[in-house]
Amino acid sequence: IQDRMAFQGEYFLARYGPEATNRTPPIRRMLDLGIPVGAGTDATRVSSYNPWLALYWLVSGRTIAGTALWSDANRLDRQEALELYTVGSSWFSGDSGRKGALAVGQFADLAVLSDDYFAVAEEAIKDIESVLTVVDGRVVHAAAEFASLQPSALPVLPEWSPVAVYGGYGAPLDVRNAAGAGVPVRPRRPASAARGAAVGASHFAEFWGMGCDCSSL
Repeated sequence: IQDRMAFQGEYFLARYGPEATNRTPPIRRMLDLGIPVGAGTDATRVSSYNPWLALYWLVSGRTIAGTALWSDANRLDRQEALELYTVGSSWFSGDSGRKGALAVGQFADLAVLSDDYFAVAEEAIKDIESVLTVVDGRVVHAAAEFASLQPSALPVLPEWSPVAVYGGYGAPLDVRNAAGAGVPVRPRRPASAARGAAVGASHFAEFWGMGCDCSSL
């Protein structure tokens, strides 16, 4: 996922140039105009459910590989970016006033993080993880010092989801799970292989013939 996200950023920069890339999407301008904005991802194998990758992008204006897409004028500060994922997204789901903020009367779902989002170095934002997640008063995820509270794993739904063989959202292919599910496993290519070759394409145009040509991150 990370390779593809980085590849997309470099592709759009090379194809459309820095001026167009800097406006895609014009989130700062949208906020200045009072347009409601909520943060999210394409998820599945196109992107990642991991919100910290998107928060890193909103704050830094860079792809995971470090390619600059935005000028400083289009970047958000950390508070603004977090609000898009909380208050902003609750507006789109019709849940304003019920979730999205730490306030009396709102849902008390919470996550204990591995690092302080407001204090870590910018590059470290994308590495933040939840070590304890509580939803509706129940622990749904626990790791690190909270590992003893980890509940039993839920079945993968829908059953055809690639998560069943990739070991989790954003994780690399789990060879043992893939073999058990009857999924053929190719030998890994050298890390130095070109990105286009790694996805079976000799140049950018062929890459986009493989699936959707959306511009997620």
